Amino acid sequence: MDRSTQLVLQNRDLAFAKKGIGLGLLTGTAWGLDGVLMGMALGLAPFTNNISIFAAPLVGACLHDGFAALWLLICNIINGKWRDYARTLKTRPARMIILAAILGGPIGMSGNLLGIYFAGASYTAAITAAYPAIGAVLGAIFLKETISRRVWAGITLAVIGAFVVGFVPPDGLAYPHFYLGIGLAAIAAIGWAVEGVMSTFGMDLVDSDIAIGLREAASFFVYIFAILPLFGGVAYQILSESFTTPSGWYFVVIGLVGATSFLFWYRSMNMTGVGRAMGLSVTSAIWSVFFGWLLNNLRITPNLIIGVVIISLGTILTIGNPKDLLNLKSR
Repeated sequence: MDRSTQLVLQNRDLAFAKKGIGLGLLTGTAWGLDGVLMGMALGLAPFTNNISIFAAPLVGACLHDGFAALWLLICNIINGKWRDYARTLKTRPARMIILAAILGGPIGMSGNLLGIYFAGASYTAAITAAYPAIGAVLGAIFLKETISRRVWAGITLAVIGAFVVGFVPPDGLAYPHFYLGIGLAAIAAIGWAVEGVMSTFGMDLVDSDIAIGLREAASFFVYIFAILPLFGGVAYQILSESFTTPSGWYFVVIGLVGATSFLFWYRSMNMTGVGRAMGLSVTSAIWSVFFGWLLNNLRITPNLIIGVVIISLGTILTIGNPKDLLNLKSR
């Protein structure tokens, strides 16, 4: 291969890596907004009827993933990829992605939504931000991804900063089950980390847009047919009543925000690797604070400011030099 051809291929790969980094940052922005909007929607009727403290947020998770799956289907139809759904389902990687969907959706998303319900959006975002560190370790073990010391330092700083953001419980009695919410958020972090590794493995042979479309669809069907029936008629009562109130229809918009975040996340993992993509998505903790302040009167405390600064430094280290990705791939 001559020198000019090598330069063309290198520039193409560099542009690809930079795009993956940009999508990773956009993932954080959209996910931060998604969490704040979910917290606001779950604070409205019929999710506040006190019939069941667990059923309401899980119905919200079902609506979230259902509308996200619909938006992703529309996106894939527009892009001419809708036929790939049936074709991909027949393959082994698709089964891997569906299993990842269960870990990231009914387990990860449920833990996240229950965390938001019990502890608030900003604090849940802080705890779930630990998932990049878990994902990076799993990616190094199972996917043989090579992560530089600088990127490891960035991921570690981002996780520490996110923990600082959520270290102090909120004032007052707004969240009487605060620590239960924190525990459920930790479960979400583990579920998302495992999902990222399994999905990235499956995306070696499956288009990332189809992979996330299948992920959200599988998650929705598990909620409808396996999770909500555990609560009997209560869950379906909340589900049906949600469409008679504005809060239920808010999920149409929230599902679009969530679909955007998921779409960018899967593309970013496919382009830059699990560890780096997850490290960039931790910026959701920053955006959760910003959107919480902008839309929901979140009080800015010193630990929030310190945590945001640490996360920002970690993000800069995680991004680093995109050319590093090319060097790692060539080894």
